[in-house]
Amino acid sequence: MSSLEKILHIAFKEKWSTGHFNFSESDQLRAICEAAAELKSPVLVGTSEGEAKHMGYLEARALVDAFKQELGVPIFLNSDHHKSVAAAKRAIDAGYDSIHIDLSASPFEENVRGTKEIVEYANSKFSIFNLQFSIEGELGYLRGDSKIEKEKIEVKKEDYTNPDEAGRFVQKTGINRLAISVGNIHGISLDEPDLDIELIKKIRTALPENVALVLHAGSGIPDEMIKKAIEAGISNIHINTDIRLAYASALRAQLEQSEETTPYKFDASAREALKKVVKEKLELFGSVNRI
Repeated sequence: MSSLEKILHIAFKEKWSTGHFNFSESDQLRAICEAAAELKSPVLVGTSEGEAKHMGYLEARALVDAFKQELGVPIFLNSDHHKSVAAAKRAIDAGYDSIHIDLSASPFEENVRGTKEIVEYANSKFSIFNLQFSIEGELGYLRGDSKIEKEKIEVKKEDYTNPDEAGRFVQKTGINRLAISVGNIHGISLDEPDLDIELIKKIRTALPENVALVLHAGSGIPDEMIKKAIEAGISNIHINTDIRLAYASALRAQLEQSEETTPYKFDASAREALKKVVKEKLELFGSVNRI
């Protein structure tokens, strides 16, 4: 069991959740890592395929290693929503700690085959290089995008994760974590998401205890609903739109108010705004003072 798996299992047993935050710039990553260090919280940081293309896979790995050494906290690098086997393998080859292979838009058996291929590929790397990987698959369909939506997003019942399928999926693939669809949507829509807490409980019951449940698209979900989801068995929650909004809003305001041209000066308020949101989420998740 990897260090990340141990932390996720403890979070599940003790009814708190780890946080996962995306980054596409080194200053954003520093803000996330400093927030985790100040609150003594383990944290996952992620790059989507687009973010990884911008940052560079090896560069993201090197930066996370540097912050781990500087701050002395558990920071795990995840390949968020990598939607092909080839992309997920690239993250494995770059030394990411955690691989999220998202083939949820594919038919069940195709999803199983691709996800299992990534599990086997990661295991082969582990045996050769003595590396540790935590592999996340996804079942169910998440609508929306990581932005402020200008319309209501309808979640259809067929989008939801089926507990029986979830059990078979985990058994067939050998994944360590499962991302589920239970009413969550990417981005922030005009109406608040309505999570099916009872469905989370059913999915949790259908899976082995050592397989963590992951809630993507945590932005825009009311705090009380987040707490209920954690109580029902969620042990990792993804936040992206909330921190993007905080960062971009503060940066726009600063650029409108000042003629400063030095990047580390004009984006200082944006870093602090992002850091504030990360701290608020870590406190909400109950992950403070867990290291």
